[in-house]
Amino acid sequence: MRFHRLALYSAALLAINSFQGLNHLAFAEEAAAAATAEATQQKADVAVDTSSGEAYKFQAEVSRILDIVVNSLYQNKDVFLRELISNASDALDKIRFLSITKPELLQGKTELEIRISYNKEDKTLTITDSGIGMTKDDLVNNLGTVARSGTTKFMEALQEGAADISQIGMFGVGFYSAFLVAEKVTVATKHPHSDKQYVWSSVNGEDTFMIGEDPRGNTLGRGTEITLQLKDNAEEYADFNKLDQLVHHYSEFVTHPIYVRKTETMQVPDEEDESEEGNDDEEKELDVSEEEDADVDEEEKPKKMKDVTTHSWVKSNADAAIWNRPKEEISDDEYQEFYKLIDKDAYGQNATSWSHFDAEGSINFKSLVYMPSNVPNHFLSGDVHKFRSSMKLYVRKVLISDDFELLPKYMSFITGVVDSDDLPLNVNRETLQESKIIAIIRKKVSRKVIDMIQKFADSPMPEKEAMEDEVEIDEEGNVIEKDDRDVEEKEHPYLEWYKKFQPSIKMGVVEDDANRKRLAKLIRIKTSKSEGKWISFSDYVGRMKDWQKEIFYIAGHDEKELQKSPFMEKFIEKNLEVIYFTEPADEYMIGHLREYDGKKFSTITHENIEFGDEDEDLKKRRAEAYKDKFGPLVKFMNKFYGRAITKVKISNRLGNSPAIVSSSEYGHSANMERIMRAQAFAHGQDAGMMPSMKTLEINPRHPFFEALLEKIPDEDDEDAKPSLEVRDALWTLLDTALLNGGYHINEGKAFSSRMMRFIKQNLGTESFDLLPEIDPKVVEDVPPDVEMGDGINMEDFAADDLDEFSD
Repeated sequence: MRFHRLALYSAALLAINSFQGLNHLAFAEEAAAAATAEATQQKADVAVDTSSGEAYKFQAEVSRILDIVVNSLYQNKDVFLRELISNASDALDKIRFLSITKPELLQGKTELEIRISYNKEDKTLTITDSGIGMTKDDLVNNLGTVARSGTTKFMEALQEGAADISQIGMFGVGFYSAFLVAEKVTVATKHPHSDKQYVWSSVNGEDTFMIGEDPRGNTLGRGTEITLQLKDNAEEYADFNKLDQLVHHYSEFVTHPIYVRKTETMQVPDEEDESEEGNDDEEKELDVSEEEDADVDEEEKPKKMKDVTTHSWVKSNADAAIWNRPKEEISDDEYQEFYKLIDKDAYGQNATSWSHFDAEGSINFKSLVYMPSNVPNHFLSGDVHKFRSSMKLYVRKVLISDDFELLPKYMSFITGVVDSDDLPLNVNRETLQESKIIAIIRKKVSRKVIDMIQKFADSPMPEKEAMEDEVEIDEEGNVIEKDDRDVEEKEHPYLEWYKKFQPSIKMGVVEDDANRKRLAKLIRIKTSKSEGKWISFSDYVGRMKDWQKEIFYIAGHDEKELQKSPFMEKFIEKNLEVIYFTEPADEYMIGHLREYDGKKFSTITHENIEFGDEDEDLKKRRAEAYKDKFGPLVKFMNKFYGRAITKVKISNRLGNSPAIVSSSEYGHSANMERIMRAQAFAHGQDAGMMPSMKTLEINPRHPFFEALLEKIPDEDDEDAKPSLEVRDALWTLLDTALLNGGYHINEGKAFSSRMMRFIKQNLGTESFDLLPEIDPKVVEDVPPDVEMGDGINMEDFAADDLDEFSD
């Protein structure tokens, strides 16, 4: 059986129309509402005659505001839509509140919604709401003639330089922002208590406005319709994508649904043309034979197409502001979906944790903050100046700004929202940023963020999931059980997160005085006794020896290097735990942290390290004995090295190492000096500007110094000089001590010369003079030997075979 082509085209057209009519899979109720809105829109598309009506003059201060709006050179025109939507939302809230006691107010129109439409040809933009609407007196009082308090305050703020156009809505006069983009503004409105629908209109730049009855009659039923005749430089707002983007940005979480009318033009087969052509041979087509059916695939005439314009209503805002709902009613999946909605860097990944709370006190607000799983892209460069806030500030679910520093810079990785009904925004962004209210919000939200991270760090280790990996089977088919030692121990989820974000936490320790102790509890470290595992400062303090008064640490390039440091010898001998700091931010952090739980931080690379388990009397008597013995050597070495080091002293903490260079208690360590040298944009930096005070500590038990003591000149003989061998030994000793202490050697060229002399002595060579060039032998040209191997010879060919080639 074969269907008529007309029937197929008809079915296809019905399918297309059905798909367009149910845009975004709208429910039956939404489809009905859309149909009603479309009918209302068709009435609204009829131009309103505003020539008739009563003329009013703008009150003086309103005229000044309009003049500022029209002539403002530096402004964000996009805010007009935010302000008009906010006004519409307020009107909807009012009718919803009144309908609780007077349900009859919603008769005939139960939908509480905002609809935005545009007409590119006429260059118009219309915002319609089904709110409370306005009476004629409301139009007169609210839109121009009475000196409203908000108008006065806005003018005062402008005169004081404490406001700009983007804050116009915060003073209750946001309606006038419509003139940022409109040549003319027309307002049609219908109040439930008014029998008539009225129209207010005003032309940009004029000091008068008109109010009269709407000649179209009651097209709204209830609510307000604002139509903007767009300026030539504002035609971009008569575009679905632009309007949809602005609603998403500013009004995404307004309680009431916001629909934007989408106009599309598409080509479909011309149904009328096809029907005329098919009627002539309809019966013939239905009775076609099998033989004729073989010719179906032959070339057919091109189909005639026509343009069809369709209109659909697309919901542009989210269903609800999740932060306004009770926490008990929100599932984890809903929290995660909301996170992906507000964090553009999430790329579909879930948040690590979140905190949803209400703050009450001098200012009330709601907030929802998230910890991301991965480092944001703008953090990867390490440039602090590129760290930007990811928090959004809302007032009654309307976005005010995403530029406010609602959290310290080190918390820029936190994503979330703050929504306050109490926030007075009658000042500009700079003043608000420094205001007491923003400071209170920043303080409370920062504490909540730290509490959220601490809670995550203290959470119990997740239970081990069932192993889903492939199992090994022996020859008999039995599963080979794995030894627990072969299974890698899984880290706590906090450690996985901490390794990514530890620079930010450490930056917080440096910058946030108020929360420094709280942030220190979040720090994780590796030590000489932690066996490569991460522990907290509290863990370290908890296992300190009874006589230990300080938290010992050593900073350097990597952990393996620190483990082999000569500074560690005495600590390993005494079984003392030492923290390894290998990140550039660590020493900056310790410079501000100073102590933890009453225990002072002390680097083992500084001089004057004291241990509390020693016999002080024995220690003192032993120090005096070494001083008497090696005093002349120490005096000679101080004079010999000069300014290369600060001083030479006898050490009581070295093990097998002959000497080491340490830093003074208040000077920079070798690691900090290395970090300072690596600053890419440091100006005028040289070695003399490095304030580190270097002390050469010598080991009195090492045989080197027993030998040196015998070889140095007598201190009474001022003219005597040490031999070259002694000088080389002393300088090499210092260079070795500098390298062991993490410093650079003083003079690379002198070091190389000394090393060459040591090599000469060890090899027994007499001089550094180069030997004469070698005299090569004269070689005659000889043809290369060619190995023929078992190649083809003449004997291999028969005579008869050669005769064939001769023919």
